[in-house]
Amino acid sequence: MSELRVCLANDSFPPQIDGVANTIKNYAEIITEHHGSAVVATPAFPKNEDEKYPFPIVRYPSMPLWEAVEYRAGYPFWPKAIDALKTFGPDIIHSHCPMVSSYLCRELRTITGVPLVFTYHTKFDLDIKRVLKLRPLQRTIIKAVVANISACDEVWVVSNGAGENLRDLGYEGTYRVMPNGVDIPRLPRDETIYNTIRAKYNLPDDEAIFLSVGRMKWIKNHRITIKALRIIKDAGFKFKMIFVGAGSDLDDIIKYTEEMGVRENCVFTGAVHDREYLRNIYFCADIFVFPSTYDTNGIVVREASACGLGSILIRNSCAAEGVEDGVCGILTEENPESLAKALAAVCDNREFAHKIGKNAEETLYMSWEDSVARAVARYGEIIEAKKLGELPPPAASKTAPDEQAIRLIAASFKPYAKIKDTGRKLRQAAADREAAYFAYEDPAEHEWFARQVIEEHRQEEAEDTEETEVAEVTEVTENLEAAENNEAAEVCKDSETPQDVEAKE
Repeated sequence: MSELRVCLANDSFPPQIDGVANTIKNYAEIITEHHGSAVVATPAFPKNEDEKYPFPIVRYPSMPLWEAVEYRAGYPFWPKAIDALKTFGPDIIHSHCPMVSSYLCRELRTITGVPLVFTYHTKFDLDIKRVLKLRPLQRTIIKAVVANISACDEVWVVSNGAGENLRDLGYEGTYRVMPNGVDIPRLPRDETIYNTIRAKYNLPDDEAIFLSVGRMKWIKNHRITIKALRIIKDAGFKFKMIFVGAGSDLDDIIKYTEEMGVRENCVFTGAVHDREYLRNIYFCADIFVFPSTYDTNGIVVREASACGLGSILIRNSCAAEGVEDGVCGILTEENPESLAKALAAVCDNREFAHKIGKNAEETLYMSWEDSVARAVARYGEIIEAKKLGELPPPAASKTAPDEQAIRLIAASFKPYAKIKDTGRKLRQAAADREAAYFAYEDPAEHEWFARQVIEEHRQEEAEDTEETEVAEVTEVTENLEAAENNEAAEVCKDSETPQDVEAKE
């Protein structure tokens, strides 16, 4: 086969930071350097620095979602984006998100005829249930996610636990476990940066240092961590807890440390973009604290292992796969008391924690070079099977994006700040999402239809004489959420609110 050409797609990419955005960046960089050419398709994002990357990035129009989501909704059927990706001429398409990105990838696959691979990274059902209060809407969106995944030619998962979660959502096809790697090398610490960090955050040598890296979201089980810190503080242990990351719950999390009386023991660095600086933060800690059951792979656990740092993990969580308790990690139950017991053990015997870290470095570490090389080898097998007509059919019988999905996404990008009857719009959106999937079998007919919808959208915008700024979306979002809340009270009184969930915890 000639030079491999890969189209990678995801709903996030730097400067937005999350585990999957970092995955896409590493895939594209390593493919470009060692295996061929890559292009990244992702929604437009303010103040991006795309020009610094050694591969092309195709961005399509996007708009901000409400704060709880932290992502932007992209318009995947934008003709210029589709044309640019088609011109690139991919041999294979690889989607890393079952939302908007997969609609774009399915459309591109319909036009080019090349195979489409999907990787399941995140437990999307938890995000959906957290954001949407109406259970019928939850089921509908989850159904759409599964339909997108089922339409792909091959499905990968980053862990066995991720595969089990995908099955629980209703996916009935086959999948292949393809773990992610990490871009932090196994190198000694930089003494200058290391000492600067310890001085900046006042990290004493005679206290245990705990570390957490990731989005500052309650779904990451930060509440359990903070309660555990209070328990060991009451027991007389001295420690510092470093939280690295940003997120919509950051202010609430800081406030909670104040309420629990452990704020003086905690350091909040915010987002750290400099990977070398982050690498040396890992070296400052005695143990990595990761009680998340939300993550399907826990790349940060592997990052910690690259720096000889072991982790405290929840037993039977995806992040704990391959971790032997007391050997290359410490496994606890999902409650503050169990986590506090593990933290206290580290305070009592920091050398034991360091030994666990060395074992983790030897057993858990996988570089991105090795991970991507494995993916590229599988790409070749899929491409060859496609050429020979031996590629198994997708789990879904319909593989192109359906008419309802195209019209719904197109409608979302109309001058939405002028919606007056938000309740009616909300109900209509729910009805559209409930509609069955009906796709055009003829690629040419489908492409024509998609472009007709886009042209209708452009004409409606042109006819609108009153200018609408995207900044007005905040007010509209509040109206939509109010309408959703009112409808929730009438239609689904038994739906759980975030307050109900917090009360249970």
